Amino acid sequence: MFVPKQINRETERLFTKLERVGWGKSDCTLIAPLTLEINLLKRKKNAIILAHSYQTPDIMYGVADFLGDSYALSMRARETKANTIVFSSVHFMAETAKILNPKKTVLVPAVAGCSLAESITTYDVRGLKKAYPNAGVVCYINTTANVKAECDAVCTSGNALKIIERMPQKEIIFLPDEFMAKNLQPLTRKKLIGWKGRCIVHEEFSPKTVKEIRKEYPNAKILAHSECSPAVIHEADMMGSTKQMLDYVDASKNEEFMLVTECGLSDRVRVEKPGKKIVGSCALCPYMKKIMLKDILECLKSPRPEQIITLPNDIIKKAKKSLDLMIKLSK
Repeated sequence: MFVPKQINRETERLFTKLERVGWGKSDCTLIAPLTLEINLLKRKKNAIILAHSYQTPDIMYGVADFLGDSYALSMRARETKANTIVFSSVHFMAETAKILNPKKTVLVPAVAGCSLAESITTYDVRGLKKAYPNAGVVCYINTTANVKAECDAVCTSGNALKIIERMPQKEIIFLPDEFMAKNLQPLTRKKLIGWKGRCIVHEEFSPKTVKEIRKEYPNAKILAHSECSPAVIHEADMMGSTKQMLDYVDASKNEEFMLVTECGLSDRVRVEKPGKKIVGSCALCPYMKKIMLKDILECLKSPRPEQIITLPNDIIKKAKKSLDLMIKLSK
C-alpha cells in the first residue's frame, strides 16, 4: 500500500519520539504501515483520535491528535468539529465524550474496563442518597454514564476539591475512590462520605517504596496521584492529577522525578521533557494497555457494534447535567 519512501519517512518521524522510550528504528519500521494507514483514514473520515496519557507510546506519538487526562480530552471532544471521535482509552471516557457529543459517532478501540468504574452501580448510589438525603453527590469522572446520571456533579482528580467546596451542601457523598476521598478530607471542612472503590494501579504503591526511592535519590521530587493511599501521599512532595504532575515537572528546577502513577505518564515525560530524568518504578494499567494500534485501525475501517458507544437519551440528559455542573463550578 505504501512505497518504501513513505515507510522510511514515517519511520524517522516515529523514531524521533519513540527512541526516548527505548524503541529502535526497526521497531518503528514495523508499525510505520499501521500508523500511516490510521492517519490517512482518520483524515478521510474526518475523525479525531484522543489518547489518554496512560496509553502506549506508539499510540500517543504515532496516531493521537491530542493527549491528556480524562478532563482535558473530554473538553477536546466537546470542542471538536470532527464527525467521529475515536477515544483511545477505557470505556467510561468514551462514554463521557458521547454524553458531551450525542450527535457524533464515538468509537472505543477496545472494550476496556476500569476497576474504579466497576466498583459502584446505580443501585449503590441510590442507596447512599437514601441513607444521606441532605448530602450532595459528587462522582469522580472514572464512573459509568449510568452512575454519572445519578449524581449532582462530576469531578476529576484535578478539580475535585474545587467542586466539593463549591457545592452548596455541607455533606458530600464522594464516589467511588476510597483513597481520594480520604486524601481530600483534610483539605475541606465539609464531611465526605466515601465509597470502597480503588484503582488497581495506584493501590499497588506503598510508602516503603517511596521511602526507598527518597533514600536512593535524595534530590528527586516525588509526585503522587491522588488515587494513591494516604500513606503514600504523606511521603510525596506533591499530590495531584496527571496534568498537575506534568505541570509540576515543567515548572520545577529539579531534574529528577518519581511519578507515582501509571507508566504512561513517565513515558510522556521521557518523550516531551528530555531534560528531566524519571527515577523509581511505575505501574501498568491492564485496562489501558489493552488497546493496540490494530484496534484503532479496525474501528476506523469498520467498527464492530461493541466499539460504537451508544447510550439511552435519558442517561445522556441526566449525565450531561452533572458534567455541565462540573464545567460551571470549575471556572
